[in-house]
Amino acid sequence: MTTVDDISRPSRVAGPDEAISAEELQLAARNHGIPLEALRYDVTPAGLHYLLIHYDIPDLDPATHVLTVDGAVERPLRLDLAALRELPRVTHRVALECAGNGRALLHPRPVSQPWLVEAVGNAEWTGTPLAPLLRAAGLPADAVDVVFTGADHRVERGIEQDYQRALPVADALRDEVLLAYEMNGAPLLPQHGAPLRLIVPGWYGMAHVKWLRNVRVCTEPFDGYQNAVAYRLRRDADDPGVPVPRIEPRALVRPPGFPDFMSPTRVLRPGPCTVDGRAWSGHAPVTAVEVTFDGGATWVPARLAEPAGGEWAWRRWHVEWHPTPGRHVLGARATDASGRTQPVEQPWNRGGFANNLVQRVEVVVLAE
Repeated sequence: MTTVDDISRPSRVAGPDEAISAEELQLAARNHGIPLEALRYDVTPAGLHYLLIHYDIPDLDPATHVLTVDGAVERPLRLDLAALRELPRVTHRVALECAGNGRALLHPRPVSQPWLVEAVGNAEWTGTPLAPLLRAAGLPADAVDVVFTGADHRVERGIEQDYQRALPVADALRDEVLLAYEMNGAPLLPQHGAPLRLIVPGWYGMAHVKWLRNVRVCTEPFDGYQNAVAYRLRRDADDPGVPVPRIEPRALVRPPGFPDFMSPTRVLRPGPCTVDGRAWSGHAPVTAVEVTFDGGATWVPARLAEPAGGEWAWRRWHVEWHPTPGRHVLGARATDASGRTQPVEQPWNRGGFANNLVQRVEVVVLAE
């Protein structure tokens, strides 16, 4: 008899010289990162924002979709989209990043969605705060976790499941956590969670549950797959690991010049050049960005633009460069107010999570 174990294999790490597999290419065809030239936008257009679809995009009708709030509450709630839209309306600009961003740059490579550095975007999300609904439902004093369930369903690593993630009650009650029904001033697109999704500013994308259908309050810690098994930093298969933290600080360079078609190398004509990009962190505001033009041998400080869009948005930085002809390797590293700084060498973990290793942008400056 065929079981889910026959069609869903355990996680693994690629061999020393193993190429990207057909399965990984299939994942990469469904999901996409931001084109790095789109770092020029303060607000990422919806079609350029990074996208990760864990399971299928469910077929949901906004006119009939209902969100339930239940579990260990005094007054369970049922709200359709019209009812949610009648509640107080809030918009947050949020830098959102996949926890697996940078995975394909690790050695050995964890086999999964093969992100380089482009799994990020900075959009405006509009909805209603979650906390008042939880309070209206009546939270018990012994509430521990709030579990969010999407309408997407699949087998993952041998376990049939809906996509579910939990937040500790204290985090779920933070003012910035939204039940979002709009992105950049328009109704959510199907791939971005229509008709309703969770937005948890400062957290990696796995916490922002799409196609949200249920919010359940629990008096015991949630031990579902996406919390207890996936999205944990572990050294090997037997290591229980620790949960993936909030978004680690990162700066990305908007590649200067123009590209080669088949390689990531950029071509730049001689003359003064403004190099810029974006920086963000889920722990604390970005306070500094340094830039290298020689692969990390030396660093110069960049100028930070004034924050645009609130504390959860990315921040522009720029620096003037007077390059000499030849080959150069550019990169940028961010430091936030908590003292966290991007590493030049990234500690390895089996899932390839939270890899904020400094980006490398190869640039060839033409001769005069």
